[in-house]
Amino acid sequence: MLCIKHKDKSTVLSNLIIKQFKKILPLALLILPTWQANALASDLPETKSSDRLCTTLLNSDKVGLTTAVNRLVQVASWVGGVETIFQTMNHNLAPQLAAYFNPSIWPKISDRATKAKVPVFMYHDILPEKEVFFDVTVKELEQHLSLIKAQGLTPISYDQLVNHLRTGLPLPEKPIMLTFDDGYGGHYEYAYPLLKKYGYPAVFSVYTSNMGKDTGRTHVNWEQLKEMAANPLITIASHSVTHPKDLRALADDQLKIEIEQSKQTLEAQLGIKIDYFTYPEGKYDQRVAKFVEKAGYRSALTMSDTDERFAGESESLVAISRFGQSRLAQALVDVEASPISQAWGGAKLPNFWGGGFDFTSEVQVNKTIIDETNFTLISGGKPVTIHAKSRYQVPEIIAGTEAVAAVDGGFFSLKFLDSNVMIGPVLSQINNKFIPGYRGETPKLKGRPLVLISPQSARFIGFEPSLHNTLEGIEAAMPNVTDAFVAAAWLVKDNQPQRAETFGSLFDYDAIRHRAFWGINQAGQPTVGVSNDPIDSVSLGSALAKAGLRDAVMLDSGASTSLAYKGESLVGYIPRPVPHVVALMPPLSTLKSPDCVVAQR
Repeated sequence: MLCIKHKDKSTVLSNLIIKQFKKILPLALLILPTWQANALASDLPETKSSDRLCTTLLNSDKVGLTTAVNRLVQVASWVGGVETIFQTMNHNLAPQLAAYFNPSIWPKISDRATKAKVPVFMYHDILPEKEVFFDVTVKELEQHLSLIKAQGLTPISYDQLVNHLRTGLPLPEKPIMLTFDDGYGGHYEYAYPLLKKYGYPAVFSVYTSNMGKDTGRTHVNWEQLKEMAANPLITIASHSVTHPKDLRALADDQLKIEIEQSKQTLEAQLGIKIDYFTYPEGKYDQRVAKFVEKAGYRSALTMSDTDERFAGESESLVAISRFGQSRLAQALVDVEASPISQAWGGAKLPNFWGGGFDFTSEVQVNKTIIDETNFTLISGGKPVTIHAKSRYQVPEIIAGTEAVAAVDGGFFSLKFLDSNVMIGPVLSQINNKFIPGYRGETPKLKGRPLVLISPQSARFIGFEPSLHNTLEGIEAAMPNVTDAFVAAAWLVKDNQPQRAETFGSLFDYDAIRHRAFWGINQAGQPTVGVSNDPIDSVSLGSALAKAGLRDAVMLDSGASTSLAYKGESLVGYIPRPVPHVVALMPPLSTLKSPDCVVAQR
């Protein structure tokens, strides 16, 4: 344990950080300028437990970049273990800095952000009673906000969205953005109070020619808009001067007035910078977008009745797609039918130095489409395996354990209907039993991925029958191994999707089937999943590499393909019962053995 005297903290820490991070010295200097460390040190206690502080104060999922930097300095000032601080920087802060200082070229959307699923919802007028079909009543809006809370969604600001789309920095687990168009009086009278009640941020897009007017519908006046703009929850966006039906039809001089003058007027009246534009009726083309760029807007919102997309799937930052509010309302009847069921803030960033493992994150579900194939991927938690007494459905195997999710595991003998005999050796920490594979079969498994799991890491190595069919041989490959089994084939190896020739004589590797897999993603998190559509093994590997898996292996597939989350099956059919699963436990779980299911010697 390294202790640093109070008066010397900042100097010693600066030297240590510069030495340890000389390859990223410019970032280190940005992180810990000496004056900041000195200023903090004067108000901080002499020592603290660095392990606990690093975990509590620097959770990159819950704090933004600026907060993370500030908290790192606090932790550094309380040094109890400098190595722990450097590990925290590697796992949490350095990846954020690397992403933050390497954004995509504006207005391009970051490749990482294209994989997230952030729904942006669009509202128009809010009234006690509807006048046209796209109006929303006050009661309905409160139902929507209550639904957002009940579903664990996190409304985000426009600034947060743009930062995410440019850098790929992950958002909260289930993000959503709310927008209100046209500056109606109902926005101030009804929507604004409800947003304050729930503490939800939102974007209000205003066109300036109707301020305070009653055109059959009331519009906000300048005093009301000033009040709203002063609230940190509210972002004001320009919606043009007169709300033309189609900006594309305007001549250049008129287009310039609509886009630039509205920005200038709003900034003059409100005393704030207007960074965002919303295309009236969502209509734009490249010429219109160029005028938006030249006017100095950071981003713009569009809409389409026939092509609704998540934000990351948008054409660019100056054409962010939205869903109509009716798609949010769908969730009141059927959550799965609404885009909110897929809301996902994106994967954690990879460790700065590459490699490494993160078995401390919460378990998260991501339903996504890659290369026109639907996938369900579940990441986070601690990976374990369960070897059952017989063959069961996956939800039955994890019943009675703390497992949050599980996928069917290794291959097994089909000789008997209730057989739990595995193809190859198997070790499961749930019952701490090692069972060797049959000697007549193991030579056929040579070179297939041997999965090794420990409390801190996972490895995928080529199976050698002469070395790996004993507990001693398994422990020689990984001394603290807790779980082991032989998988079918590598799908992704060292970040590279595997070519057809690597599958050798594997039966039906090129067949179009439902498939199951597990592996480690770029953030070091365990990931289990299935293809919800049939796919061949080569295409599956290509898709998983695009999904951000650095290593992935194929599990028993076809009729056995099964995935469960919180006790419920996530496949739309009844799969073949299996005796083995790869499960994801909560980070702080204590393993429980389900007596009626787990295999005995």
